[in-house]
Amino acid sequence: MGASALSDLELLAILLGSGTRESDVLTLAGQILKLLDAEKEIPSVGKLSGVFGIGPAKASLIVAALEFAHRRIRPEGLRITFPADALPLVTHCADRKQEHFLCISVNGANEVIATRVVSVGLANKSQVHPREVFADPITDRAAGIIVAHNHPSADLSPSKEDIEVTRRLKAAGAIIGVRLQDHIIFNRKGYHSFLEHGEL
Repeated sequence: MGASALSDLELLAILLGSGTRESDVLTLAGQILKLLDAEKEIPSVGKLSGVFGIGPAKASLIVAALEFAHRRIRPEGLRITFPADALPLVTHCADRKQEHFLCISVNGANEVIATRVVSVGLANKSQVHPREVFADPITDRAAGIIVAHNHPSADLSPSKEDIEVTRRLKAAGAIIGVRLQDHIIFNRKGYHSFLEHGEL
């Protein structure tokens, strides 16, 4: 047990320390978490201060913590050899109530360039389009991508939509020269890899 067993919401609540008269600390942490999930970079103090109940001091604390973590624990250079190697980069979204669709850019040596949230969907469906998925990897000059999304339900089986999205991304990647290497569906208990199951 310990900090690693806590959810992002719980860790953020500990960082905040307390809520306000209008919102308890978990509610406040949830609002900030939604903002962080929607951002591709560390948000500014000004943007975080826009969350009701978050003043400049708490906003500065959150930004400093995120920057410190970014400097100390950088995924860049991590080599993806097996599907499970990618899980530490995405499983922080395992407990989300909505589907989060993420994309990991990798270079020709299968080393991680960046991990980003592409879209946040409904309770059981994430809307994603190839142009949104490949926009940043093209800028990264990535050789390949690994996509992943959480299933809020306990079922890790690919849906018809998951299979169709995978087919479209593979076809689009083949055209632009950025190979789809895997599509991983995950939750807090496990994962399903299209690659491991011969479904790519």
